[in-house]
Amino acid sequence: MTDAGQAPTERLARTIGLWSAVAILIGTTIGSGIFRVPARVAAAVGEPQAMLLVWVLGGVVTLTGALAVAELAGMFPRSGGIFAYLLEAHGPLPAFLFGWSELTVIRASAIGAISTIFAEYLGYFIELSPQQIRYVAAFTILLIAALNYLGVSYASALMNVTTVLKYGALIGLSLFAFGAGNGDASNFSAPAIGVVTASAILTALVPVMWTYDGWSNLSFVGGEIKDPARNLPRALILGTAAIVVIYLLVNAAYLYLVPVSEMATVRLVAATAAERIPLFGTAGAAIISGIVMVSCFGSANGSIMTGPRVMFAMSDRGLFFPAIARVSPRFGTPSVAIWLAAVLAITYVLQNDFAALADRFVLGVWPFYAMAVAGVYTLRSRRPDLARPYRTLGYPVTPALFLIASVGMVGNAFYTDPKNTGVTFAIILAGLPVYFLWRKFGKGRVSDGSIGTPA
Repeated sequence: MTDAGQAPTERLARTIGLWSAVAILIGTTIGSGIFRVPARVAAAVGEPQAMLLVWVLGGVVTLTGALAVAELAGMFPRSGGIFAYLLEAHGPLPAFLFGWSELTVIRASAIGAISTIFAEYLGYFIELSPQQIRYVAAFTILLIAALNYLGVSYASALMNVTTVLKYGALIGLSLFAFGAGNGDASNFSAPAIGVVTASAILTALVPVMWTYDGWSNLSFVGGEIKDPARNLPRALILGTAAIVVIYLLVNAAYLYLVPVSEMATVRLVAATAAERIPLFGTAGAAIISGIVMVSCFGSANGSIMTGPRVMFAMSDRGLFFPAIARVSPRFGTPSVAIWLAAVLAITYVLQNDFAALADRFVLGVWPFYAMAVAGVYTLRSRRPDLARPYRTLGYPVTPALFLIASVGMVGNAFYTDPKNTGVTFAIILAGLPVYFLWRKFGKGRVSDGSIGTPA
């Protein structure tokens, strides 16, 4: 174990301030999900109060996770975030499997899915064939990767702008819905269209947590945040709270305009809701398309900004090829990791539609989130001497709530969809032989539990 929160191998400049960090969290989290997942939730539970309850539960779970991870972030403000916390609390194997999952599936498919949705909505303004949509998505990834390669300050500035635009647009949409929309308050108490079960709520919680996912990505750039012991925990909590508030507000606006029985049958609930705001007139679809494009572009930027830092940290700690830990001497960015993530995402985009793939593998990150949060208990017991600039609010209950929710979601997924859930975990476990082969034959091997020496 290392004895200080700042690893001696941290090689990226700290240029991200508090509000830019908050913008990264919000901008990465708000993508396409809030525009399409509410319809899936409505279909799963079929009752308005239960629908809102799922979003409240998702918000509570997300907040408990952020409150726990904030303690770890204050202790270890390093590149890689969750990867670094797993390495400190549980050793190289879980950390490697997390990096493996990010590298092989999660990051590339997520970037590909978000970029594809951006291109699809561009098709509202410019007629595009399915193949052209893929080309546009690939070019979008290339453009964002180039911006991130040139410097995190450029990518951060873009994130600030797109976050303000998308958050402001969602607030505006909600206010127009309640103030000028043809809605009905009785939609909040409409009868259920089916029987609401605990399993249905847990099933609906999975896509909701995909929509909330992104709150932990800020920790990936922990090595580039100014005054991290203070700013990183604050940004995690402030950004996550802002996400929860806007998601609850938007879902209430959707429900006010579109009854749950109808919402369960529509594909794009945001567009349907916008059509019921007379002030928008015939421009409603164009307004929603523009909002979705800005939202997806910002989210893709955040994903490319944060995700490669996991690959960088993994290599920098001696758990993968050292070349991936290269820092550009001119721009001070993890250049190889950025381009590796971009190439993988572009390859996926040009071959498949990855929106469904990203949804399938969202559960793949949750065991790692749970292990990271469990690390709060482990490190308090094993390393009570470590400085903790922030301590988890509500400890020990707060981390326990997150762990219970995580086990419930994953267990229910195995029960209701054993095939796809099994495939997800099979890909994760495929990293085991890779890990042991690397430990035996790879260069720059690390000792168990040590991340403080260079690769």
